[in-house]
Formats: sequence, C-alpha cells, structure tokens
Amino acid sequence: MCGIVGYAGKEQAAPILLDGLSKLEYRGYDSAGVCIYTQDGLKVAKAKGRLQNLSDMIDGGAALHGNIGIGHTRWATHGAPSDENSHPHMADGGKIVVVHNGIIENYLQLKEKLIRLGKTFKSETDTEVVANLVEYYYEDCHNFFAAVRQAISRIEGSYALAIVCADFPTTMIAVKKDSPLIFGFGKNGNFVASDVPAILKYTREVCYLNDGDMAVFSGDKVRFFNTAGDEITKEPEHITWEIDAAEKGGYKHFMLKEIFEQPRAFRDTISPRIKDGRVCLDDVSLTADYLKGLKKIYIVACGSAYYVGCLGKYILEKYCRIPVEPVLASEFRYSSPVLGQDTLVVIISQSGETADTLAALREAKSHGARTLAIVNVVGSAISKAADDVIYTWAGPEIAVATTKAYSTQLAVVYLMTLHFADLLGTISQEEYNAILGAVQQLPEQMQEILSPENIAEIQYYASKYFSHKDAFFIGRNVDSAVCLEGSLKLKEIAYIHSEAYAAGELKHGPISLIEQGTMVFTLATVPELFDKTMSNVKEVRARGASVLALTLQRYKEEIAKTVDNALFVPETHPMLQPSLTVLPLQIFAYYIAVMRGCDVDKPRNLAKSVTVE
Repeated sequence: MCGIVGYAGKEQAAPILLDGLSKLEYRGYDSAGVCIYTQDGLKVAKAKGRLQNLSDMIDGGAALHGNIGIGHTRWATHGAPSDENSHPHMADGGKIVVVHNGIIENYLQLKEKLIRLGKTFKSETDTEVVANLVEYYYEDCHNFFAAVRQAISRIEGSYALAIVCADFPTTMIAVKKDSPLIFGFGKNGNFVASDVPAILKYTREVCYLNDGDMAVFSGDKVRFFNTAGDEITKEPEHITWEIDAAEKGGYKHFMLKEIFEQPRAFRDTISPRIKDGRVCLDDVSLTADYLKGLKKIYIVACGSAYYVGCLGKYILEKYCRIPVEPVLASEFRYSSPVLGQDTLVVIISQSGETADTLAALREAKSHGARTLAIVNVVGSAISKAADDVIYTWAGPEIAVATTKAYSTQLAVVYLMTLHFADLLGTISQEEYNAILGAVQQLPEQMQEILSPENIAEIQYYASKYFSHKDAFFIGRNVDSAVCLEGSLKLKEIAYIHSEAYAAGELKHGPISLIEQGTMVFTLATVPELFDKTMSNVKEVRARGASVLALTLQRYKEEIAKTVDNALFVPETHPMLQPSLTVLPLQIFAYYIAVMRGCDVDKPRNLAKSVTVE
C-alpha cells in the first residue's frame, strides 16, 4: 500500500525515482509523483493513474534536473484519486515537501489549528497536514531537524515519511512509525524506500528503521536518531537474493512466475529445518512444559494468511490436541479475546508489516500471551515485536494475489505441528516419520502439477467457465479451508462473485443460490469424506449446477459417475493435501483473469502490503 523512494547523491534523481517506483507498483496505487530539488528550487510533478502518466509528463525524468528527490505511488485513503491528492505534498509556503505512507489519525484537529494559524490546503489528504505542520515549526525555529522532531511529536497514527526542505538542497530526513521504511547505503548516493526491490538495482546494503527512528542524510553521509533524539548506530544488512527474483523472468505476469516458483520456495522453507529425520526449529524457544500448559492457540492473520490459519486449526488440533482458533486480525482486538500466559498467539503475515496483524500482536502481548510470528521479511515490524519468529523463505512476492507466500506459510504450519506434537508426545514415531517424509516429497509433487499437460488442462477448463458471473467452492474438512483460498483468488484477480462453503452447509441456506448453469468447483480429496462430498455434488447438480471437481487419481472412475468435469492431483498424506490442491485453484483463477482481460498483478482496489487499519 503506497510506495516511497528517496534519493540523494551524485546521479540525476528523477530517473532513479521513476525506476524505483516501478519496482513498487505491485503494492497497489492510483497516482504517482516526484519532487526534485532543481536549480530553480523544489519542483513537484504528479499525476493520477499509472506511473507511465508521470513518466510521460517529465520525459522519463529528463525534464527535472537535480541530485536529490522523493517519489511516491499513492493508494487512496483520504480523498479520491486525483492530481491534487497525489503525493508529494508541498506546504503552503513552499519550504517543505513530504511523501507519506500510513494514516495520520488526528489530522483533522491539526488541520483546523493550522488553518487558524493561516495555513491553506489544496488537497483532502492527511499528508498535507504533515507538510504544513513541519513548515509551521520550521518558520519558527529555522532548524529542519528540530522542525521535523516537533511535528512528529504532535502526530498520532502511522507513518513513513521522507521530507525535503527548500533551504537544504542536499539534505533529506526520513522517519517511521508502524509503516515500513528502509535505508540504503549506496556508492553514488543514499536511499530510503518502502521495500527492497525499489533500490536493489543500486545497493544491497540496507538497514531497517525501527519505530521512532529518524535518518538525516545527504549523498555521502547519514546520521540516525532514536525516538528520544539520541544519535544511534545502525549496521548495514546485506541483501542476498538476486535482482531477477523481483523481475518477471520471461513470464507474462509476476503471478504466473510465482505460481511456478512454489516448489522451490517450499523446499527452501523446509530444507534448513529438517536434520537427521527430525524437525529442528532452533530459533523457537517454546518448551515441552510451556506447550503442555497451553489452554489455547490463536492463529491471527488477514486474507490468505488467515486461510492458512483455518487449515492450521485442523492440523494442529489433530496432532497436538490443543484447541486452536483462527481469528481475523482486524477483529481480534475488538472481540475481547481471552488471553494470558497459557495462550499462544501465532501471527501470520507475508510482509511482516500488516497493520491489523501488528496491532493484534501488540494486543496479545499486552495481555501476557506469548507470540510466535510466521513472516517472510527479515527485520519487519512483526518479526521484531514477536517473542519467536519462523521465517518463510519465499523470496520477494510481487503479485498482489499471493501464491508462494501462502504455500510457504503452510509449510511452516506443518513443521510447527510436528515440532509441537513431538514435544507434547501426542504423535507416534511412525506417524511423525510418515508425515515428515511426505512433507519432503511435496515439492516434487507440486512440480508434477505444474507440468505443461496439467497446465493446459486447467487452462481448458478456465476457457469453459471464464464468462460466469458467479462461482461457488465447496468441500469438507481441509478441503473447505482450501476452498476459501480458491474463492478468494477468483474474486481478487478475475472480479467474479465467488463464495466458499463447507459442503455440509449447503442445505442450511447457500443451496438456494444454485440455479441452472451456476458454476460449482468441488474439492474432494479427504478420503473418509469423499462419499459425503459426492452427495453434496448430487444436490447442486440436481438444481442445474455445472460442477468442476478436483480430486485424487484413485477416484477417477468413481467421480465420473457424479460429475462431467474433473481435475486430479497427486496424493499425499491427508493433512498435507492442501499444498497440492491449492495449485490448480491458483492456476484456474489466473487463466480466467487473463481471459477476462484483467490486470492480474495489480487487481483493482487492492494493495499488496496493507499498512493501514
């Protein structure tokens, strides 16, 4: 959600900012802009719509000459998408220009005060308040650093800010609270950005700003300060993944590339944590005594990560015998959850910066619960705040609709379950060995699903259903949880109204929505529930539904008696089957979206990293 890039150095800033912003398009945005310190002072250019509109306006950056600047891609919160509401925002007096990610919660009170003090506003945004507030203090003290510190002491909410001042042509100030911001140490200049891909082309040496941290920098030096205003030292971290990991690599879309990267990402996540036939979670400090004293595990997440949590309930409860409740992060704080030292809260987030999830983590800790985070980004806010962290090794995920992050989060749930069950003594050695062996076989089975023959078959069925306006996904047990993810993918990228139901719930209301030609995607991979699922299929077919089933090869003859169309996946241990059944659903949604002419990587109204509540 929104993207920031800032540069100060020896090169022309505008082309670097445009390039960096292009690497952040995956975050979702509706306008873009830059501010460059030129020989004529601070110059702002911004435009509604795609980044290309801005690039055309400034001739790819050539129209704005200068060696320091800030850029932004905006996802509308305060005020509709428009040129006026786009970032950067210049203060009333022209001295201060700001780009901002996050939400200023007390902006109305600040705005009213600033108007009384004589400041005028041109936009509907909360960000313009920051620019005018900094300028107000600057006009009083004529100290750029002090003015920014005074302003942020008055601001309530979340923010990542990059700020330039007309009187300081070589200096930029960046500060963050609850919104991600990194600093990049370059050879020909220094950077700030919302995410690593924006600056990876220019430097691999970065540091992650903590809440309250401020960076005051030019092209050849930087000073860091903490919340108290004390100068601190921050050591660079080296980014190891290659730049092509954030490029399409010949694929038409990032989403398709990331679908095909899942076997590798899954293997990278599990391999370092399996040693001599045992799961080794060396970084997790939970003991057998602690686990035996647990009364409950909450799994807290948003979107697809929450659906991983729904699967986690089935898997953890079956093998650990501890009650598990998946909860949407946006609801967790407001549901008065029963929390204490006998409660473990598992936090799942791809970015590690999801605002609702981070707030839920803090709520859990404030009530004495222990927290364990499953995240992809090292150094993210959630990874730093949690008591224990298990990193997924998915690599950068650029498409808004998650695929490999989902798969690697699920991989961690498998490992965590085996680790906990082993400590608790709730799993036999035979079952432990069987599941662990099956986990290690999953990457090869995932690769089998991604064969050209299987892709072609899924693409064929997508061509049969892409014109449907409604879709329903039904299944039982773990299949019902996978249905939630399959349905979400169709909504996210193909804009088809889609719902997912536990198949046994059809007769309690949803079946009234089935009519002639309605598309129903049925998952039937749970052996002991196959016959019951087929009974539900017969119910919807009797009412005119067009059913596409996804099941195991062993049911090929049996399912032909009930449905006309079916896809098949390799068979694994029943609790691990979701890792295989989700792939055809991702591919199915992808090809339907392509056939409907949708922007697969940047679906409308959605953002990759949701850093506001």
